[in-house]
Amino acid sequence: MNPSRPWSRRRFLQASAVAGGLAALSACGSSEETAKLAAGTVANPRGVSLKILVNQPHRTAFTTVLADAWAKETGGSIEVTAAPYDQLTSKQILDVQGGSGEFDVFDYFYFGLGALVDAGALVDLTDWINGDPDLDTADFLPSIYDPYTLYNDRRYGLPYDGDLHILFYNKEIFDRHQLNPPSTWDEYDEAARKITTDAKGAYYGAIVSGQQVPMILGCSFINRLAGFGGTLLDATGKPALTSDAAIAAAQHLVDVSPAALPTPLQVGFDQANTAFLSGQGAMLDTWTDMSLRAGDASMSKIIGKWGVVSLPVGGANTTPRTALDAGFGLGVSTASKHRAEAAAFVKFAASKAQNLRQVSTAGSGIDPNRKSVLHSADYAKATPVAAEVIRQNLDGSPLVWPKTPSAPKILQTLVDELALAVQGKQPAKAALERTQQAWEQELAK
Repeated sequence: MNPSRPWSRRRFLQASAVAGGLAALSACGSSEETAKLAAGTVANPRGVSLKILVNQPHRTAFTTVLADAWAKETGGSIEVTAAPYDQLTSKQILDVQGGSGEFDVFDYFYFGLGALVDAGALVDLTDWINGDPDLDTADFLPSIYDPYTLYNDRRYGLPYDGDLHILFYNKEIFDRHQLNPPSTWDEYDEAARKITTDAKGAYYGAIVSGQQVPMILGCSFINRLAGFGGTLLDATGKPALTSDAAIAAAQHLVDVSPAALPTPLQVGFDQANTAFLSGQGAMLDTWTDMSLRAGDASMSKIIGKWGVVSLPVGGANTTPRTALDAGFGLGVSTASKHRAEAAAFVKFAASKAQNLRQVSTAGSGIDPNRKSVLHSADYAKATPVAAEVIRQNLDGSPLVWPKTPSAPKILQTLVDELALAVQGKQPAKAALERTQQAWEQELAK
């Protein structure tokens, strides 16, 4: 944007709206963090460059979708740094505690929320959120609003990426092998074995994402855990990893691996996507934005050849349920020198208009965060094959991951033990018994 260009009435009104949002920050609440936030209020964010630390798969959303829109809206700019998903939370904490203070906005894992708050890395935005009706918080999806933003009855961000998993399948492969899409994990197993056996290495019945990090192997296990009717924690907050449902879920990962794309423990986000989009695998449980990738000619070789269903059920459970797999919020770093502007950007990026733009862009990696977006005709048009299944699951009651300060650590313990089971180095039950013990010790601290 040219700083010397004369201000039109439209540009003036846009800037005034943003300035109003910034001014509201100075008027809200009296908490220490809100006061610090308000102290950064300026007349408008024109010319301010905000630095944002994001999850690697979100780079496109920030650089391709949000950056230009933010510049046009405010005259400000954003500089985006992407971190690998297994390093994101630790890098955000280090930026604050290590003294660098490089970033203004954090794109954070919701399961890392407690760790970030405990480290003093996120500004408490509760009073600002409560005092700004333009945020329209009633429009945020109930299934994600509290899990993504609330910790110890205070809010530290706004929902950004409404992540959960559903099951994608290759219709052409299923038709070739005279199979129906699975509704149970037993049917999933049968289909995976038959396809892999019959295909003789040309392609595989399943793609199991097993990279040894919570965002990948953790999702694969938790998807099955939800399907078998289990939970990570019981109603009292204690670990529930030795339940029949949990053991069945872990055993399923072990049993299906021989019929899956080799080798599951080396299959991460990019490898899984590439395999499914190229027709190498018949089934993949993954994030809902796959529906955009699978329909995009620049990414997909299976256009018109894929379908989607809710995650299968197993054991005694007959009600399909998904999980909030590695979702994201946007928050303001306590090290930021531009807190008011950073909060204004959080508001902008989480807005209805910008969420709709992102969820309609293939490769953005962003899913709905608002009811109005999820149920809009525009979203259905962007992903006609999957929209109804996505709506059913986001409108439901997905399994929520823990977000205590130790959550990143205990989730890594879980995937480390599960990886040993998948490798055949210990029984699935033993993996969960060891994890249960470690979780009990850690959560008791």
